[in-house]
Amino acid sequence: MSDRDLLRQRLGAGLAALHQELPADRVERLLDYVELLARWNAAYNLSAVRDPVEMVTRHLLDSLAVAPLVEGATLADLGSGAGLPGIPLAIVAPQRQVTLVDSNGKKARFLRAAVRELGLANVRVLESRVEDVPGTFDCVTARAFATLADMLAWGGHLLAPEGLWVALKGRFPQDELTGVPAGVHVEAVVALDVPGLDAERHAVIIRRIGRHNGNEHGTAAAS
Repeated sequence: MSDRDLLRQRLGAGLAALHQELPADRVERLLDYVELLARWNAAYNLSAVRDPVEMVTRHLLDSLAVAPLVEGATLADLGSGAGLPGIPLAIVAPQRQVTLVDSNGKKARFLRAAVRELGLANVRVLESRVEDVPGTFDCVTARAFATLADMLAWGGHLLAPEGLWVALKGRFPQDELTGVPAGVHVEAVVALDVPGLDAERHAVIIRRIGRHNGNEHGTAAAS
């Protein structure tokens, strides 16, 4: 079995466990992304994960576990790093316009190369601090980026009215929930079951509830 076949087998089993079906061309593009990341990683140290097979679990499946939670026509992935979860989410939903944001020049160079080599016409890269990103988005994702309070302080302006923020966390972030600012509401904290990953994963689902009026406070519901 070739190396590519091993990656395809791991991804196929993971997608089945997630109850997600993808066209063959999108599966191959996800594998192209992992192979590209593995090549760049040897020189640029973009990820602590070195084994491409483990990248399928820790990067692809970890990202795709939140795909059913993402909504809207536009997505900003903040602190995208090596493109996670933004690139996998862009590959599986090519109708959505995705903006990858990272202030690190080395990582932004990789992101631009990935967009070009993978032919991701629905993706753009901004080499920028989150605070300086213009516009608003239907959905915002951030993976291990900062505390909820800091995330929303820096990037809350990016959420469109009724926009959704999907913050990816490890353990249940109980101590962070009280720091959610006015103007947004924590709809749920969803436990994620990532196939093959023996670690806790949660997604905090935060909704913009309208204009800041000074007396709205976030609350949480676990599911």
